[in-house]
Amino acid sequence: MKHIMFAAALGCAQIAGLAAFAGDRPSVPGTETYIVNLKDGDVVSSPVTILFGVKGMGVAPAGIEKDGTGHHHLLINRPPMGQGEDGAEEYDYGMVGSDNLIHYGGGQTETVLDLPPGDHTLQLVFADLNHVPFEPSVESEQITITVSE
Repeated sequence: MKHIMFAAALGCAQIAGLAAFAGDRPSVPGTETYIVNLKDGDVVSSPVTILFGVKGMGVAPAGIEKDGTGHHHLLINRPPMGQGEDGAEEYDYGMVGSDNLIHYGGGQTETVLDLPPGDHTLQLVFADLNHVPFEPSVESEQITITVSE
């Protein structure tokens, strides 16, 4: 089965202490990342398949230095990128990994998650080979989905 367990995904996180502000690597102008198959307000059942899209740049595994590429991180039930939990403009969004952030450093473009019933927010953040968001940051709109019982 293609279920990605949080623990397995988090086990591949290889970084420590990364702040959620854009790094020194420039994104390609006009680059967008988005969730392909879900939209704000969707009601789904678990397991939930999430397809990642990026337009303007390519996907490459973490650690691969190739201009114009990066990889995805999925924020689950977190404040939108750039809005700290205490209202601050920036916050450490835990690239080390947690139940609220999954790192797709293998260059994955989809995942299947077992989410409990209820409302869940999802947001993609596209980051460079070192897991640092680009400048300017490339992130999807945050959406809310409801997982039915």
